[in-house]
Amino acid sequence: MNIETERVLSRVQKPARYTGGEYNEIVKDKSSVDVRVAFCFPDTYEIGMSNLGLQILYGAMNAQSWIWCERCFAPWGDMEEELRRASIPLYALESGDSIGEFDAVAFSLGYEMAYTSVLNMLDLGGIPVRSADRPSLTPLVFAGGTSCINPEPMADFVDLFVLGEGEELDIEVLALLRRAKREGWDKRRFLQAAAGIPGVYVPSLYEPVYNADGTLKEVITAPGAPERVKKRIIEDLDTAFYPTRAIVPSTEIVHDRVVLEVMRGCVRGCRFCQAGFAYRPVRRHSTEFLLDTARAALENSGYEEITLSSLSTSDFKGLPELADGLLSWCEPRKISLSLPSLRADNFSMSLMERVQKVRKSGLTFAPEAGSQRLRDVINKNVTEEDLLRSCRVAFEGGWNSLKLYFMLGLPTETDEDVTAIARLAGKVLDTWRQYAANKSRGIRITVSTSMFVPKPHTPFQWEAQVGIEEYLRRVKLLKAGITSKSITYNWHEPHVSFVEAALSRGDRRMGAVIEQVWRSGGRLDSWSEYFDFHRWMEAFRVCGLDPEFYVSRVRGEGELFPWDVVDLGVTKSYLARERRAAYQGAVTPDCRVKCMGCGANCLLERRACDE
Repeated sequence: MNIETERVLSRVQKPARYTGGEYNEIVKDKSSVDVRVAFCFPDTYEIGMSNLGLQILYGAMNAQSWIWCERCFAPWGDMEEELRRASIPLYALESGDSIGEFDAVAFSLGYEMAYTSVLNMLDLGGIPVRSADRPSLTPLVFAGGTSCINPEPMADFVDLFVLGEGEELDIEVLALLRRAKREGWDKRRFLQAAAGIPGVYVPSLYEPVYNADGTLKEVITAPGAPERVKKRIIEDLDTAFYPTRAIVPSTEIVHDRVVLEVMRGCVRGCRFCQAGFAYRPVRRHSTEFLLDTARAALENSGYEEITLSSLSTSDFKGLPELADGLLSWCEPRKISLSLPSLRADNFSMSLMERVQKVRKSGLTFAPEAGSQRLRDVINKNVTEEDLLRSCRVAFEGGWNSLKLYFMLGLPTETDEDVTAIARLAGKVLDTWRQYAANKSRGIRITVSTSMFVPKPHTPFQWEAQVGIEEYLRRVKLLKAGITSKSITYNWHEPHVSFVEAALSRGDRRMGAVIEQVWRSGGRLDSWSEYFDFHRWMEAFRVCGLDPEFYVSRVRGEGELFPWDVVDLGVTKSYLARERRAAYQGAVTPDCRVKCMGCGANCLLERRACDE
């Protein structure tokens, strides 16, 4: 780190965000590697370093002797101001080199509200934000992550997207870049060759054509490019790279502990959940792999807590045996085990006793809807009896802190469904009064609601989002129904969800809006300190786009979507069937009960999902 950068750090909050030098970071001799990658996370250090995907891909790329992958995070406003004032380009933590000097700049895009930060980070690194303005082969700008399953809003800025799981795919792209550098390819030749790698989407090889009403008419595909790009998956998770020497941050982060991924995918099929469809089919680690990995990760980090991670951890086959195996090692060392993503329909006293052996934490359940009718519409497969039974088990075991998550604005929702949330929270409180083992400490029940966002590649991708004023009316209605001081009600800002809905279902024309927002000061839009709804609405006006077209319009089942170019395995016809089932209030059984033919098995050579 040079002297000027050190001077800058003395004038910003949390300078440890920008210093690097953490335990287990990977430093290589840059003269001995063929490809240098700046792995950019378009949010703050605390958020990025809590992301398991970053740790996995950082380690997987660096496991290749010819790749040096370094980290870069979005600076907070004070640091950005100092960097621009001192004309210091945005740099990677391991070497301190500007990201503009790297062969590849890779972005992890897990959330649409990070899009403006991508442009800001490129600009801070001295890299033109638009792909068309970067004629040279390097730096190659590519992106992956959940929000890339609709790549079109960021198509003007990203050279290529890697769709699906990146442990193998990222390295294949970098191997091609290595060859292109050696043989002197130009950028166009490289991109045409990259489009031949399964899982790679090159937006410059696809041209959208629109109808007079603004809907998508067709997509013209360049010769040699696939009409649809099928996502990549890791079929056998035990054979894939998993970090046992994860970087230990030098400052406090959001999830400061060892994170152990037990499985990918979800068997449940909640109709609102993009991740549940994006990560199909379900694949699991073996218990033996998890135990060995957990011990190594804890020994190599010094952490005193480990958490099990997946979309639905309590559905992991063999969870009791895994918990016992972990605790037999962790308990003597005073290392605690936490199990997030628990479901109200399979929370047990046995599991609870395992969780609280070292340290008891709060419990979180997500019923998502207050009434059984609406839970059936969204295919939640959780009953009120399930929830109250699980609460009874927890309260009898000594828990006195509980969080309940719901959504407002779900398709077919009525006022009766909204007030049912308050009644359900009241029944949870009554359960505590009746069964709590220790009433002297009181009870803290937190009810949180967010605004439903219809997402691509889900059965609700055709739906409209409720208006902001209507959402706030429902918030007021629910708030009036919660009268006990033991129940706290929090609700999510609807204006952010409105913009998120526009971005998540946007087409390529949305790129102009994103750029306009950034040029007028937008960045870090997932933070309330920076989000400005009026700035977004003004950008839509300047660009001649109506946000309501993307947010508030019900689509016909025959409409061509911008994200139809992406093949997640799950068929559009299956999603349409699930949508129709939702309006009939029909419940679809989970994958363990019966295969419903969603199509995701086509991604597996063995053509069968694990339980």
